[in-house]
Parts: sequence; structure tokens; C-alpha cells
Amino acid sequence: MALPAPVLRASRLLYKCSTIIPTLSLCNGYRIHRRGLQTGQSVTKIPEFAFAFDIDGVLLRSSTPLPRATQSLQYLQHQNIPFILLTNGGGKHESERIADLESRLSIHLPPASFIQSHTPFASLNSYKDKTILVLGGDEDKCRDVALRYGFKTVVTPGDIFAAYPSIWPFSAHMLEYYRGFARPLPAPIDPAHPDRSLKIDAVFVFNDPRDWGLDTQIIKDVLLSRAGILGTLSEKNGNPDLPNNGFQQDDQPPLFFSNPDLLWAAKYHLPRLGQGGFRAALEGVWSAITGGKENGVALYKTVMGKPHQPTYEFAEKRLVEHREALLREKGYQGEVKPLKRVYMVGDNPESDILGANNYESKLGTDWTSVLVETGVYEKGTEPKHRPRKIVGDVWDAVRWAAVEQEGWKEK
Repeated sequence: MALPAPVLRASRLLYKCSTIIPTLSLCNGYRIHRRGLQTGQSVTKIPEFAFAFDIDGVLLRSSTPLPRATQSLQYLQHQNIPFILLTNGGGKHESERIADLESRLSIHLPPASFIQSHTPFASLNSYKDKTILVLGGDEDKCRDVALRYGFKTVVTPGDIFAAYPSIWPFSAHMLEYYRGFARPLPAPIDPAHPDRSLKIDAVFVFNDPRDWGLDTQIIKDVLLSRAGILGTLSEKNGNPDLPNNGFQQDDQPPLFFSNPDLLWAAKYHLPRLGQGGFRAALEGVWSAITGGKENGVALYKTVMGKPHQPTYEFAEKRLVEHREALLREKGYQGEVKPLKRVYMVGDNPESDILGANNYESKLGTDWTSVLVETGVYEKGTEPKHRPRKIVGDVWDAVRWAAVEQEGWKEK
């Protein structure tokens, strides 16, 4: 028998409240009370610190929540302590990832609190009206993300391979797979008429590539072409009188990577190769073709994601905006003082820790690195990049930072 509408609405509201504001005790004596997050609650105590959490190896391992992850985020929400999730993962639109995380962690996450590796690509407006090549992710999900970011003409390696299977004969067994989601190319590959041939204006690696051979071949073709026109070969390649021995000196499109991680923590008990592994393989191929450092040739590219400065700048700006919006939402009307500290909680010394240690904040904010033992880092070993603090898990990180370092008293 169907419930009456008012009862159904009330039950849904009660369920939502019970998942976001549980009455279960948190670890080490901390408890979340329902009375703390009532509608209209005003904020009188303003935290001058915030958190940035990696996801894989900190909150989740693959798709499974790690112990005490949910409790940690619930505690911060109850205390009105702002946080963002800053991940080198990606491959889906932010709204899809948030919905998945909310389901797994049983917690509400505002859209502004979530930043993944390719989120900054959405701000590259100069390429929105051009033809871009997008690589990585499952099927063509990253194409959908790029389109939702506002890029109007998006091509994938699968589109090119489906139209021209001979471009990479070693994936012939996957042709039907690619044809299942490939879209028609905006122009043919026609080297005899380069003015009418497919032209790529920028290359974006949105997520970890699945078919390294195909993707490497197409990136190589684009970077050796004249002005990104597929099927052409630049006459400047190998010219010793030009910078970089003539390579990438003929209006070839820029190359962007969203994620530098060589390794990441998956379900398998040992770390797996990530997008950084693909980049290393591509650079090896590029070096073999061009002569590499011995010939004074580099692979020009822009790498986003942790530990790189642009990603931390983007994250800090988003966190400052999110913090102020959170306080206003809670009824605070006074001046919002600058953010003094951000605790970057991560599992990977090469990305989370290195990035926080090296980040130079234009706002004067101190980014404090905290390494957890639940992901890539192997307990008992000496990390290559030393964090300010090593803790067991995410709850230990929150307790150490908020209570021991900031002297935060539970409300």
C-alpha cells in the first residue's frame, strides 16, 4: 500500500537527516548531535582553517569506503569546518562523481566542495569553439564531460579509429567496441587537401587512457603534423636550426595532461599504473622518434593535477569561495577573516604531500601536509617527500589537525 504523500515526504526527510547527521558516536569520544545542525542555526565561531582531502586511499579504496571516512566528514560538517575533496581522479562529470560519493559515503556534498583532475579544463575558454581531441576514460564518457564543460567540437581516438581502422591495426579486434560509441568526424583525414582535413586545435588527456597503443599513435601523429592537421607531416621536424630541433614548432596543438600520478591505490593489493604511467610511455616513444634529450628535444606539454601549482591555486580559490558561502548559509553576517591554514590529507607522497609542501599561496595560506597509511604509502617506509604529520587514517588526520593543532572544541 502506498504511503500518503505527507508521510512519504516526511520519511524521505528523516532518512536524509539520519544519513547526514547520525546519532552514532564518533571515534575517541566525539559525538554528533542532531541539535547541532538545525535549520537556521547561526555561526558564532569561525574556523580559520580548512581541509582538502584526496579520495582514493583516503576516503575510498577503489569504490569501497575506508573505515571512519564518513564519520570524519560528518564531524567537519557538524562543526562548520569547511573542506573540499581534491582528487587526481576523473573520467566522469563532477555531478556524477558527487552522486556516487554521496551514495557510498552516506553524506551530502555541495558541488563546490568537489574538484577532480580535469575540473580546471572547464575554465580554458579559448578552446571552447575549436576542435579538441579528448583521451582517456571508459568509452566516450570524457567526451560527454568536455561537452558539458562547453567545448563544442570534441573528437576521441575511438572516432578516428572507427573511421580509419588502418591508423592503428593492432586494435582491429576492438573495432566493433569503438564503433559502439564513436561519432562521425567533423572533417575527413585528407592529406591531399589539408585545408579540408581534420584539424586538432588542442589535445586533452582527461583521464587514464585505456588503449595506450592507439592513443599514443594518434597523439604522435598530431604532434608531428603541420598545425594539427591529421595526415600531414611538418617539414620543420628535425630541423637543427629551430628550437626543440624543429619539433612542435609548426603550430601543433598544445598537449594537456590532467593527472601526473604514476601509481594509484586500487582494489589490488599493490599500487597500479595511472595516467603518469601513460605519460612516461608516451615520452619514451617521443624520445625514440625525436632523439630526445641527446638531440635537445623535449615533449612540450602542460600537466595539471596534484602536485602542480595551478591545481592548488584553483583548489584554494574554490575553497575560499566555498568557505564564505558555507558561513553565509549558516547565517554569519560578519567579516570573513582570511583562511590561515589548509590541511591537505592524502595517501600519495608524490602528489598530495609534494604539492602541499611546495605550494606557494598568493593569499598567504599555509598548506599543511598530512599523510595517511591507508593508500599508496607503505607504513614504516620513509616517504620521498616528508609530510608535516603521518597518521593512521583520515579520522586520525582530522583529530590531529582540528583538536591538537587548532584547539577546536566540539560544539
